[in-house]
Amino acid sequence: MPIMQVTHPEAALSPSQKRDLAQRLTEVLIAMEGGADTEGGRGFAWVVFTPVPAGDWWIGGSADNRFVHPPGAFLVHVTVPEGYMSASHKAEVHAWVNAAILAATGQAAIEGMGRSVLVVIDEVTEGNWGAAGHPISLAAIAEAVGTPRDGERFAWVQAYFAAKRRQLVAAGYPSDVGGLLPALADC
Repeated sequence: MPIMQVTHPEAALSPSQKRDLAQRLTEVLIAMEGGADTEGGRGFAWVVFTPVPAGDWWIGGSADNRFVHPPGAFLVHVTVPEGYMSASHKAEVHAWVNAAILAATGQAAIEGMGRSVLVVIDEVTEGNWGAAGHPISLAAIAEAVGTPRDGERFAWVQAYFAAKRRQLVAAGYPSDVGGLLPALADC
């Protein structure tokens, strides 16, 4: 259930570039879901653009782009459920988002290009994401998008939350503290 919020200067993207970037980032989101190119996977693939008016984005104490490198200033918040990605998967997402922005803006994908494209991965604690008035667990998301629960990706998620559970128990937290896969909360 990842979401990408793309903050950019108001004039940085033409309507066709924005459309192209939305498509490219949707493909990144689907890849992040383990290739879940399903109706459920696409339903969770949200891209939100937030244009910033000229004079409202300051970098290095300046609003004149003095410290901005091609293709321009972009701040992309990628919101994912906690425990969703390993460090290597996060590194892939950073590279994929940068490549998508470079391609959509017509820039060459050469080493160091995109130094002003910042990607922040925000992890939402298990139990804090919801829809239709109910929390949505990572297990429910996997089921909705079609990620196999017996696959490598979900095994990694289960191992992550089992380790978190052991830490919480060792620290004396109550079993309903939250932040655990529902199947592990009462173990």
